[in-house]
Amino acid sequence: MNTRPRSSTAERFGRWLGRGWRGYVRRERRAVAWLASVGVPSGAATALVWIVKLAVLGVLLYAAFWLALLLVFVTAAAWASAANSPDEDAWPFTDMDELRNTPGYDPNLYNDHTHVDYKDD
Repeated sequence: MNTRPRSSTAERFGRWLGRGWRGYVRRERRAVAWLASVGVPSGAATALVWIVKLAVLGVLLYAAFWLALLLVFVTAAAWASAANSPDEDAWPFTDMDELRNTPGYDPNLYNDHTHVDYKDD
């Protein structure tokens, strides 16, 4: 019997996210340290990193806005086209009188009991 408890999927996912976040923070500190070693003051380097973060956030919000607007227009177009569709209860094909006048009409295929050539098998 195994006495070691197994990690759940949620716990593994949380650990994966935590490792990713720690890696991101480590790379951000390296970038600030590199900028400071190049000669940029540490306050300005930190501000530059924040400016980049805010610019990326702005681009993501801009893209999300246009995608949401596109979704609204697609939804409105679908709603408008559904409102203008013909009545679903209406028969979309020809009526029986027109169908009887077509060449090759067979009343047995259409179960046309009122036709004189209909044969009940």
